[in-house]
Amino acid sequence: MTKKQLTLGHLAKNISIVIGLVLIWRGIWYVLDALDKWFFGGSHFWTALLGIIVGLVILYLPDHDLKEIEKL
Repeated sequence: MTKKQLTLGHLAKNISIVIGLVLIWRGIWYVLDALDKWFFGGSHFWTALLGIIVGLVILYLPDHDLKEIEKL
């Protein structure tokens, strides 16, 4: 069994993946903030509540349980 070596290329690839994911979530966050302003006048309460409900449904649907939350 060989041990994977940490190379500069491997590190650069992983860092670029992380940066890409952060930028995607940053863009999604700004779009959702704009929708808050457009539909609810800047009040985050209803979209936050809806986000919690949708998140719970997404976690519940595959296994019909919420064991993923227990890991937190």
